[in-house]
Amino acid sequence: MKLIGIGDNVIDYYKDQNLIYPGGNALNVAVMSKRNGAQECAYLGIIGNDSNAKHVLSCLKEEEINVERVRFVTGINGEAIVSLNDTGDRVFVGTNKETRVQSLLSLRFQKIDMNYINKYDVIHTSINSDINHELIKLSHKAISYDFSTPEKWNKNLLSQICPFITYAFFSGSELSINQIYSLFDSVHQYGVNVVGVTRGDKPAIFSENGEIFEQQPLPTELIDTMGAGDSFIAGFLTHYHEQLDIKKALLKAAESAAKTCKHHGAFGYPKYKKEVHSTSK
Repeated sequence: MKLIGIGDNVIDYYKDQNLIYPGGNALNVAVMSKRNGAQECAYLGIIGNDSNAKHVLSCLKEEEINVERVRFVTGINGEAIVSLNDTGDRVFVGTNKETRVQSLLSLRFQKIDMNYINKYDVIHTSINSDINHELIKLSHKAISYDFSTPEKWNKNLLSQICPFITYAFFSGSELSINQIYSLFDSVHQYGVNVVGVTRGDKPAIFSENGEIFEQQPLPTELIDTMGAGDSFIAGFLTHYHEQLDIKKALLKAAESAAKTCKHHGAFGYPKYKKEVHSTSK
């Protein structure tokens, strides 16, 4: 299976550690799919030319992720500021959304891009990737879409996106079981084959064309949950898309998420913020 992540990339800045880590849903899923055994993975998005961007690119190179069609832009790369709340959980407390290059430009796919994308079996993107306007161009491929948490989507958005996608993922710790089942019905009516809701430390609930499956989180050494949901998606897609065995794929997804919780950052590569900035030219 070959997967391409299209859209968002950021640096996650952990204020309490003064460390940065590469991240972003589309980028994370590409990296984690490769780690889960995908034959080939790529990332296509907009990347700046500051020291943070250079760190992201060096990590992608280390992970053997193809970046042939990345847009390299003069400017500041995306950064998400992460802090600890009163219970010790990591929470996003700010971004550089107003100045990052990803907010100033958008992706538009040309023939050369489509020829490149067509080499991959699955496209993964997200609500944070800002490519909704291009989904119709990509809809001949299997598209995986992460809608994130309930405050980021509504019924109108579902009606705009779901007709073009194959896999729909949601973060829904706060959703009731009835709300989840209602969401499944709403999304399936647009032709989406698989709909999944991850729920933190509660069982993930998936629907494959109306048949319900649950997957318990696996025991792990819990160090950091950053990227665990992305890792779950990557594990699922890598093991489901060709084999179509949802029970096996959900178990592999849970194993992937459990591994991600054992280290800081979505997939590692910590670097001191001052060190990165000191290397900027």
